[in-house]
Amino acid sequence: MATCRLCGSAGLAGVVDLGATPPCESFLTAEQLDEPETTYPLHLRVCTECWLAQLPPLITPEQTFVEYAYFSSYSASWVEHARRFVEDLDLRAGSFVVEVASNDGYLLRHLVERGVRCLGIEPSANVGRAARERGVPTLSAFLTPETGQQVRAEHGPADLVVANNVYAHIPDITGFTRGLRALVADGGRVSIEVQHLMTLMELNQWDTIYHEHFQYYTVASARRALASGGLTLVDVELLPTHGGSLRLWAVPGESATPSYRVADVLAMEKAAGLHDLSGYQDFAARVAKVRRDLLRFLLDAASEGRTVVGYGAPGKGNTLLNHCGVRPDLLAYTVDRNPYKHGRFTPGSRIPVLPPERIAADRPDYVLVLPWNLREELVEQLSYVREWGGRLVFPIPELEVVS
Repeated sequence: MATCRLCGSAGLAGVVDLGATPPCESFLTAEQLDEPETTYPLHLRVCTECWLAQLPPLITPEQTFVEYAYFSSYSASWVEHARRFVEDLDLRAGSFVVEVASNDGYLLRHLVERGVRCLGIEPSANVGRAARERGVPTLSAFLTPETGQQVRAEHGPADLVVANNVYAHIPDITGFTRGLRALVADGGRVSIEVQHLMTLMELNQWDTIYHEHFQYYTVASARRALASGGLTLVDVELLPTHGGSLRLWAVPGESATPSYRVADVLAMEKAAGLHDLSGYQDFAARVAKVRRDLLRFLLDAASEGRTVVGYGAPGKGNTLLNHCGVRPDLLAYTVDRNPYKHGRFTPGSRIPVLPPERIAADRPDYVLVLPWNLREELVEQLSYVREWGGRLVFPIPELEVVS
């Protein structure tokens, strides 16, 4: 990786090298277990000019998102987050809302219920089909400037464009942002939710580094990215979702004045050392400690004859399992609510993915929770594990065994 994909600078500094892993959503079928897997380096770098943290574009969005294993609606807390967002919107009669990377209609379904005209743009054929089955109008396509213009010509400009958990998934930042600009009306707004690099660093959320996330944003780098496509950042909200996210509000043009909250978060990032190299220097050592602690726990459990299984099969879990070298001898299986993953195996680590009911049937001693960002939701869902003395284990930000 020679230059920054946003500003073109050659000043890229290494942050952490997680080795080489397969793409985190490439779950294997039983027939594929005897076939080789392609792995790609997972080395996070940060640009010392614009402070965009980034991975080399070693895979393409087409490799991941044409057939996708993630369905947003299986997370009750995420659906509720979307419902609250929709409730707070100030939409007029006749408003038009477009969501980019609309997944299975988890957000737009709330607008459909309210009779608000909307359209989803979703590249994954399987999840887009699920959205249409829910009655959510959905176009199967990647967003480009051309796609944005075509949608605008057919449906009119959007009063609001929503892009949640996609701004990190596209290597062509400027092209994607120009697509957003093409969709939104001159007097409209764009709302983007994306993981905040500040919380990733502070809370040691290194397992969220994977190939499908091409970059990781601060407000400073996001502001520059938005400007590259003709949008101005005017407001920002700090959200608890996904371990700590930004909700970026942007408008077309260059004349809008940002709110005081933009300056406040920029100051927080600067104090955390994210506008120079000081905030990145000890990250690799903190990653190594999590790796050692998790392996020590799993090895001790195996030596003591205790059973450990996983809960969830998220992308972040596959980064964790592969970097730590966890295999079925240490984690017998994991479970997931998404039927698409049942009977498949995690990429690289090749751990079986089973239905959630398996935990109650087997009564394991420990359940390793891989989607730690849903902790509050999952502690409640898994409360039954205490019935036989089982305990939950959270690996991030540091290993914690919960009674």
